[in-house]
Amino acid sequence: MALYLGIDSSTQSMKALVIDPAAACVAGSASVSFSTDLPHYRCPDGVLPNDDPLVKHADPLMWLAALDLLLARLQAAGVEMERIAAIGGDGQQHGSVYLNDRFASALAALSPADELAAQLAPTLSRPTSPIWMDSSTSAACRELTEQFGDRLQADTGSPAIERFTGPQIRTFALSEPERYAQTARIHLVSSFLCSVLIGRDAPIDTGDGAGMNLLNLRTLAWDEEIAAFTAPDLVSKLPQIGSGVAGGLHAYFAKYGLKPGIPVAVWTGDNPASLIGTGCWRAGCAVVSLGTSDTFFAALDTFRTDPDGCGHVFGNPAGGFMSLTCFKNGSLARDRVRHEADVSWDFFDNTAFALTSPGNDGRLALPWFVPEITPPVMSPGLRANFPFAEAAPEVRIRAVVEAQALALRNHAEWIGRFDVLRVTGGASRSAGIRQTLADVFQARVESSAVADSAALGGALLAAHADGVPLAETTERFCLVTDVCQPRPATAAVYDRLLPALRELEQV
Repeated sequence: MALYLGIDSSTQSMKALVIDPAAACVAGSASVSFSTDLPHYRCPDGVLPNDDPLVKHADPLMWLAALDLLLARLQAAGVEMERIAAIGGDGQQHGSVYLNDRFASALAALSPADELAAQLAPTLSRPTSPIWMDSSTSAACRELTEQFGDRLQADTGSPAIERFTGPQIRTFALSEPERYAQTARIHLVSSFLCSVLIGRDAPIDTGDGAGMNLLNLRTLAWDEEIAAFTAPDLVSKLPQIGSGVAGGLHAYFAKYGLKPGIPVAVWTGDNPASLIGTGCWRAGCAVVSLGTSDTFFAALDTFRTDPDGCGHVFGNPAGGFMSLTCFKNGSLARDRVRHEADVSWDFFDNTAFALTSPGNDGRLALPWFVPEITPPVMSPGLRANFPFAEAAPEVRIRAVVEAQALALRNHAEWIGRFDVLRVTGGASRSAGIRQTLADVFQARVESSAVADSAALGGALLAAHADGVPLAETTERFCLVTDVCQPRPATAAVYDRLLPALRELEQV
C-alpha cells in the first residue's frame, strides 16, 4: 500500500515523517539538526551570526544539504522508499531565497552524481536568506505603510511587518540594487525546496504567500500596485500562486529509492502545515504551537483582520483562511531562563509548578531577549514587575510561563474564544506549560499524538494530492493523547492578572 512523505524545514532543523494511511501508523521518520549535523554552515540555531542583532539570515545551501542528508537518513532507517506515492512539505514562513537566471536550467539538469548544494550554489544571486526572525526592515515598513495605509492590512491580511518578505525584498532592492537586478526569481523557503524536488519552478501557496505583504487575499493574486512600489519588476520575479500538485519528482531523487514522477504537493508554511497536522483545519479548535516562536492560530469562519494590527490572516491549505498571532521569544527564551536558573528541564517542566501557585502572587516576566513582534518591541530585554534576578528559580519560571500564556490570550482575543486548544511543538511536552495554558484560557488543552505536526501536515497534504481525503487522514492521524482540563478556581486569578500583563507590555 502507498506511503506518504511530509518534510518540515523549520528554523533549527529539518524533519521527515512517513505515514501509512492503510495501517493508520507512522512508517518512519528522520531529522537533521542544523547546529549539530551541519556545523560547517555556521548557523547555530539556524541563524548566521551577525554583529547587528536585528539582522537574522541563514545560508540557503544549508537547507539543500539538509534535504540530501534527511532523505539519506530516511532510507538508511529502513523506510520502504519505493512505496512513497507522494511528497508534501513546508518551510519556515517569511524566509526568502534569491536566484539568478541560471536557476531554471540548473534545476532541470540536477545530477545524482553530486550533492544539491554544490549544483545550485552558482544560482544564488544573494548568498544569504533573511528569515522570520529578521527585524532590520523598519524603514521599508514605514514606507509601505505611508504609501498604502490601512489597505495593506485590509487586502494582504497584515500590516507592514519587518520579517515579512515584501519589506525584506524592498530593503534588498534599495541597498543592493546590482544584486537585485541579477535576481531572476525570488522564492520562499517552501517554494524553493518544492522547486528542487520537482526540478522546475514551483508555485507559492496562499498559506505561505500571505506572509509577504504582497498577496491580495481578496483576489488570491499578487497585488500589482503593492509589488510595483516594493521593488522594480517584482511580479516578474515571483512564482505563480497555486495549490494541489506542483509537479512530478525529479529523477535526481531516485538515488534515495524514491520513484521519479510521483506527485509533489505544493508546499506551504510551517504554521499552515501545523493547522493541517493538528487536525484543526476546520473552524472550532485553535492551535498553540510552542517552538522557536510561539504561535496561536485557527481556521477562520470568515475573513477578518486584527484591529490592533499584530495578528495576521493567511490562506488555509484546506481552503479559506486562517488567523495567526506570533511571538518571537518562544522556546529559545524559555531555554535561556532555564539555563540562567541552572535547573534541569524536568525542574522547569514539572517541579517549578509544584513549588508555586497559579498567579505566582502577581509576579510576571516577559522574556523579550530578542526584539519582539507581538507587540512590536525593537529594544530587547527581560521585563518583570518584581526583582527577577533575586527570586527563586521556580518563581522566575512560573513568572515567564504565565506571562507568555497571558500574552497569547491577550493578543488572540480578536480570533475568538475557544473551548479546546490543541498544543504542538517541543514545549508542549511540558505538563506545567499545558496546565498553565488550560487555566489561563479556561479551555481543554489537548496534546497531539504525533508531535511533529508540521511534518504530519505535509504528509497529509501529500496524501490529499494523491486523492486521499483530508477528513479521512485527519481521523486516522490527528489523535489526542494527554488532556489538561482547566481548573475553574484559577479563572479569576488570571482575569485579574491580564491587566497587569498589559501594563508590563507598555513599560
